[in-house]
Amino acid sequence: MEELRKLEEVQRTLTFIQSRGITTTSSDDSNCFLSKLTLLLVQPCGELDLENKCALVSEYMPKISAAILDEASSNLTRKGYEENCVENSLPLDFGHKSESGPLQTDFEEIAMVGLDAMQRANSTLEDFLDDLNEKTVQASSSEMTISERGAAVEGHRKISQFSNVFKSDPFRPLECLLESHVLLTKRMQDEFKCGEEYWALERKLCHALKNKMQISVEDAIKAIHLKSFDYRVLNLLLYQLRGEKVNELHMEFLSVSEFLVEVADDLFDYEEDVLENNFNILRMFVRIYGASAPTVLAKYITEAEEKYNQVLKALDPQLSMHYQRRCVEATKEGGNMSGHPLGTWSIPPLILDEEFYQSSLLDTK
Repeated sequence: MEELRKLEEVQRTLTFIQSRGITTTSSDDSNCFLSKLTLLLVQPCGELDLENKCALVSEYMPKISAAILDEASSNLTRKGYEENCVENSLPLDFGHKSESGPLQTDFEEIAMVGLDAMQRANSTLEDFLDDLNEKTVQASSSEMTISERGAAVEGHRKISQFSNVFKSDPFRPLECLLESHVLLTKRMQDEFKCGEEYWALERKLCHALKNKMQISVEDAIKAIHLKSFDYRVLNLLLYQLRGEKVNELHMEFLSVSEFLVEVADDLFDYEEDVLENNFNILRMFVRIYGASAPTVLAKYITEAEEKYNQVLKALDPQLSMHYQRRCVEATKEGGNMSGHPLGTWSIPPLILDEEFYQSSLLDTK
């Protein structure tokens, strides 16, 4: 994502300088260099303003020859170069003044998962959170010095502060960061609301199952469709980073695909979700339909697959081909042993009495 953001910045800058007649017709590489140079000049650097920077370039650029640059290049170690790049890779200021409220000034005061954390995470947000948890929560209090304990108390205070913010407006910190990068859209905000609605619905449904209360199929179906809000936010963010208008056909196709992926994940995690009292579509259907749950769920899967194939045919042929190829690769990576290129649906044995199932596992331990 970080590389994509940098590429987008260069492309936007290139478009801007082209509109000012600054580009050259000699080569694309020359224009790319001019774009990166412009980006460098607009980055904050201490007390220097843009006029100071232009004056410095005018005065000293003639003194920087190719021989000096060659010597500098040979003297810089790779490690030193990379550290210098990291230190100077400051966000651009596009003159955007956010009016996002008091939380904007509290970013340094509370722990949060924001855009920067997402960009720097090696693979997924789960990796980032696991690493953060190991560093801040799993320290042994018996080995702490007085100063370390003070730091731990302060850390817990900040975690508590963040928890309060999270409860009242869980996506506010992330919204503020996206807005500061001129990336937040109304549609993303709507998806964040879907996330809040999903969490509330998840709590409601799981509380009902735990207490042997009735639930509705409407709530269960609504929940599994809301569940993929995070994927939709990332898709919308990708369009913003690329500076493109959202393709509604793509979003429709991805919505159907997300539903099928969520169902497949729930079937795989069924037993674990029962034990941990998590939302799971099969678990919900078992409470509503009993032993007929697989038949009803199969009907929803069939309808979704029919729509999936219908929208897939409407996609650009090249895109459709690449997507299907990637699906086959992903299925192989997941250890598909069915012989079918996309795998087959497998519904696990039903747990009709969850309380008995949980107690029997505890007895065996």
